[in-house]
Amino acid sequence: MYQPSTGHFKKQETVGQAFSHSCLGRLVIMAAIMLAIVALAIMSKPSEKEMEKETIDNIMQCIQANDSIRGDKIDDTVNNLTNAFTKADTAKVNIELRKAYFQHNRIEVYNHIGLRTAYVFNNVHPEGVRVGFGIFGLVFPTVTYEDLLLNVDPIQREYKDGVIQVEEVPAQDLGSNPNITEFHYEDDPDQ
Repeated sequence: MYQPSTGHFKKQETVGQAFSHSCLGRLVIMAAIMLAIVALAIMSKPSEKEMEKETIDNIMQCIQANDSIRGDKIDDTVNNLTNAFTKADTAKVNIELRKAYFQHNRIEVYNHIGLRTAYVFNNVHPEGVRVGFGIFGLVFPTVTYEDLLLNVDPIQREYKDGVIQVEEVPAQDLGSNPNITEFHYEDDPDQ
């Protein structure tokens, strides 16, 4: 507290300074900042059409990245981070996979207070899997290749035929194994 008769160097605080240094003042300032961020998020969330278009683009990039080699979770995360800022090269996406995607999957976009989320529904995930969210005008993908249904094969030919079984290859007799020990070639280099 300010005491003018003691001769201290401390200056008298204004009402604004005293309020900003108090606990209540800091809570009010923090709440005002949070409200401003929420208001900005509400005003800048992407539209449903933009969300759907960007999600399809991100899914095509995921299909393009996983056409020959499936990655792990770290690869999927890095791809999703870069896919948020790039566009798919539609010439490089396999036409059959693209047709299969649109035939077996559907996208639904849900509206929330400060963001939108996109879900993919298919026979593998009938409850839906979140494949992206949009906030502050950007759509961030969270899609993995396992979320998509791109390949459907029949499980049965006719009604009474039963489930299609893969034929077993009979094991061939390869003879008996010689008694191989560690560094067996050192005694005889011809082995």
